[in-house]
Amino acid sequence: MAGGWSKDGAVQDQIDASVEDEVKRARSQLTVGESALHCDECDNLIPEARRKAIPGVRLCIECQSALERQETHSGGINRRGSKDSQLR
Repeated sequence: MAGGWSKDGAVQDQIDASVEDEVKRARSQLTVGESALHCDECDNLIPEARRKAIPGVRLCIECQSALERQETHSGGINRRGSKDSQLR
């Protein structure tokens, strides 16, 4: 049942759109190609197991973690007003 001016299923449409956007974002960040032997940031050796597990990897675990923390804290505005924080 819709409330106010929203149509039936509007909330689910917002949730579906948020999930779809996040999947697109994650896919766009997937690496491809040959992995680097040394980290592009700190020049430390990237372990062979990591290079095999993640094709095209360019950063060591420490630098990748720091990058992800930075991206998480940079945030952004949730223009849809949905609860995408529950998806993380």
